[in-house]
Amino acid sequence: MLWRGRSDVPREVGILAVVAFVVALGFGIVAPAIPLFARSFGVGTTAVGLAVSAFAFFRFVSAFGGGSLVERFGERAVLSAGLGIVAVTTGLAGLATSFPLFLALRAAGGVGSAMFTVAALSLLLRVAPPSHRGRAAATYQGGFILGGIAGPAAGGLLAELSPRLPFFLYAAFLVVAGSVAMVLLRPAVTPRPSAAPAVAGPDLAADPVDLRTALRSRVYITALVANLGVGWVLFGVRNSLVPLYVTEELGRTVAWAGAGLLAGSVAQALGLLRSGRLADTWGRRPALVLGAALATVSTAALVLPPALWVFLLSMALFGLAASFLASVPAALVADVSPARGGRVVAVFQMSADLGAIAGPLVAGWLTDVASYQAAFAVTTAVLAAGLAAALTLPRTGRPATAR
Repeated sequence: MLWRGRSDVPREVGILAVVAFVVALGFGIVAPAIPLFARSFGVGTTAVGLAVSAFAFFRFVSAFGGGSLVERFGERAVLSAGLGIVAVTTGLAGLATSFPLFLALRAAGGVGSAMFTVAALSLLLRVAPPSHRGRAAATYQGGFILGGIAGPAAGGLLAELSPRLPFFLYAAFLVVAGSVAMVLLRPAVTPRPSAAPAVAGPDLAADPVDLRTALRSRVYITALVANLGVGWVLFGVRNSLVPLYVTEELGRTVAWAGAGLLAGSVAQALGLLRSGRLADTWGRRPALVLGAALATVSTAALVLPPALWVFLLSMALFGLAASFLASVPAALVADVSPARGGRVVAVFQMSADLGAIAGPLVAGWLTDVASYQAAFAVTTAVLAAGLAAALTLPRTGRPATAR
C-alpha cells in the first residue's frame, strides 16, 4: 500500500494487530501450563527450561528459511502457513504421553512460529513510514498485549484443572488467527511500478539493506542487544522460571503466577498507549534508555528476599518497560533498513530467539546449582547490557518524517 500522509497507521498494521491479539490470547493461556506440564513428566528444572527453549531454538535456526519463503510466496501465505503449523503441533503436544514427544512437538512448532513472526514483522516494517514506525510497532505489539491480558490469568486457572487443556485452546486460537490473515490481508503490498506515493514514504520496491552494512551500524547493533534482553526475559525466563518461582519459592498457587503475568500485561498495554508516539516524537534514544532502565530495575528487585508484593511490583514494572522495548528496537531496525525486512529483520528476530533459548537454560541451571536470586541477577546483567547499548546511541536520534 502507499503512504498518503495520513495521521493513522497503514491498514495492514491494524490487521496484523488483530492477528497478534488472537495469537497472544492463546499463548497467554498456554504459557503457565508449559512448565507445569513438562514437570508432570518427572523432569528437573533444567529440562523444564529446555521445553521452553526448544520452541525458541527452532524459531532461531529457521528464521532465514522463513525469510526466503516470504520473498518467494509473499507475507500473507507464509504467515498463515506458519500459524497452521503451530496450531497442529500445539494440539498434538497437549496429547503427548512422554517428555521427548512433547519436546519434539514444541520444537516443530518453533518452525511455524518463525514463519509467522518474520512474515508479520517484514510486512509491518515495510508499510510503516519513518514518522510512524514507533506507533506502528506499538500498535502491533498492542494486539499481542491486549490478547495476553486475559490469557495468563485464564491459563493459570485452566492449568489447575488440566495441564493439557490450555494446549487445545491455543491450537484453536491459532486456527482463527490464520483464517483472519488469509481473509483480510491483501495478497500483495508492493505497488505497481507506475505508481508513485503522494508524499515521501517507504520505497516498497527498493532492495533490502545488505546485512553486513546493517551490522556496521551502531543503531542496528543496539536494536539487537535490546531485543536479546526482550527474548531473555519476556519469552524465556518469564515463562519458564516465574511459575516455578511462585509455587516453589513464594509458596503460592500457580494462579498467582498468572496474576503476575497479568499485571505485566496490563502495565505493558497502558505503556504502549504512549511508548510508540514517544519513540516517534521524543526520539528513539531517550525512549529506549527509559525502557531499558525500567527493565533493569524490575529484575533487580527479584534478587531481593522473596516477597509476593515485590514479585507483583516487579512484573508490573517490567511490563511498563516492555512497552518501550517492544516498539523502539523495531523502529530502529526500520530506520536502518526502510525498504524491506529481508535478512536484517530475520537477524533482529533471531536476537530475541537467542535470548529466549539461552535465558531459560541459564536461569534454570543457576536455579538448580545456586538459587532463584542468582538466576535473576544474571538476567539483570543481560538487561543492563541493553541499557548500556542504548546510552551509546546518537543524541540526535529523533526520526525524520521522510528519507
